[in-house]
Amino acid sequence: MKNIILALVFLLSFFVAQAQETYTVGEETLELKTEVEGNLDLLWNVINGQYRYFVRTKDGTISELKNTKGSNKKFQEEYKATLNSVMDSGYNVSIDNVDLTLPSLKKVIDLYNGTSDVAYQSVVKKAKPQLRLGVLGGITNFPFVENPDNALSPIFGTELEVISNKEKPRHSGFFQLRHALENDELQYSSTELSLGYRYRFVSTSKLGVYANVKFATLSFNKVTYTYENNNSQLVSTSDHETIFDAPFIFGIGGEYRISNRAFISLNYNRLVAIFLDNSDNFSTDVSLGFKMIL
Repeated sequence: MKNIILALVFLLSFFVAQAQETYTVGEETLELKTEVEGNLDLLWNVINGQYRYFVRTKDGTISELKNTKGSNKKFQEEYKATLNSVMDSGYNVSIDNVDLTLPSLKKVIDLYNGTSDVAYQSVVKKAKPQLRLGVLGGITNFPFVENPDNALSPIFGTELEVISNKEKPRHSGFFQLRHALENDELQYSSTELSLGYRYRFVSTSKLGVYANVKFATLSFNKVTYTYENNNSQLVSTSDHETIFDAPFIFGIGGEYRISNRAFISLNYNRLVAIFLDNSDNFSTDVSLGFKMIL
């Protein structure tokens, strides 16, 4: 057992040594990690609790990227001047929006290396969009349809959401299909296809709270009328209509992660619409859903 532990310690020490090397920068001797290698290298480490970043040119010259405060207590952004001095201006790589953070520096130096060397292999992984497929069920009082008795009807549907593959995503788009059934009090049913946008103003690894807007809908509606004919018989007739709208329907909702790939969601779907008239009843359009990452 003791030999196994010693072997593990040796292997760990070996990998740590491989991951960082010793460099002399000015009057300092520093252990630095190599993040990007190419025509321009990016080196960094956490030294005395502070993140420090360096660039190394092809001739081995190492320069530190700094961002100190001046007498006016504003950051001077010296690192941008340093990057400009070590990058060939002929490749036209902009650093105007570069921050002194590892992801931002890695991205711009990777871009410069790829621009200046056709054989360079990028080390920045591009985020692929994530697809989430869900089903939903709930109730609605058709808040944008005349409903004198405020009758509630069941709804069910499905949704495909496209979202950035980040740990805490904010923005997503969705395509939704939902069907609302008619009932005895309100003989109205609707099948709706919609495109929308979702913004998560609370986004953690477990919980998301968001606002929705549906900006385009295609609805297939059916209205059934029942009346008494001249022979005192009840007769039913139905009208069908197809409507395309840009209604901008707003709602709110939330989702909770129950496993690595699954979520449950609760939505208040139709609070208000810009280009649709609300009925006299306060909106009751809620649904419970289940979503899976594809």
